Amino acid sequence: MSQLTPTAAPPPAVLHDIDWKTYSRLLRVLQSRRRYRLTYDRGTLEIMVPLIDHESPAHLLGRFVDALTEEMNLPMRGGGSVTLRRRRRQRGLEPDRCFWIASVARIQGRQTLDLRRDPPPDLAIEVDVTSSSINRMSIYAALRVPEVWRLSGGALSFQVLSGRQYQEQTHSLAFPGLASADLLPFLTQQGQFDDTHIVRQFREWVRQHLLGSSPSP
Repeated sequence: MSQLTPTAAPPPAVLHDIDWKTYSRLLRVLQSRRRYRLTYDRGTLEIMVPLIDHESPAHLLGRFVDALTEEMNLPMRGGGSVTLRRRRRQRGLEPDRCFWIASVARIQGRQTLDLRRDPPPDLAIEVDVTSSSINRMSIYAALRVPEVWRLSGGALSFQVLSGRQYQEQTHSLAFPGLASADLLPFLTQQGQFDDTHIVRQFREWVRQHLLGSSPSP
């Protein structure tokens, strides 16, 4: 697990005894207002408004995934913060970012996502800067998301699904040569350099350390 300085943020609003129909209706009503994030777990609903301290690291981690798939020539489809939900399991959430990589061919051409038919994303990014009353990792597990990169309390970890729960692994499932500690030096540059500069440096690192290429002159 790799460490970053934690950031405080206001807690989300929490509603209880909310049925699936009401949750679904709220998703439709707020569909055009993507500043709201909804998390649903068997009757409990959280509504959060992400702040820049939440969005900035999520965006940068997402750009790292873009760089990795491009440099390693891996197919990928990004899902952004698409709603992942299953009525049968009475759970739903919106990841900070999500990606189909190994299973990308199975959603090729899909315009809508239905987890009864479609595979969950292979990788989700989860940035926790608020104290939540809902265990979002248990929702990811119920939805069968294979891997979550989780930034929580200043610590970055790679959580890989094993059975019905996640176990922290030093290396990524989607990118086996990549360790969570490898990302820390680049994440900690945020605030010192712009994201384009950081991603450019990260690409160079990927070429040298994961692909064995010579550094650019």
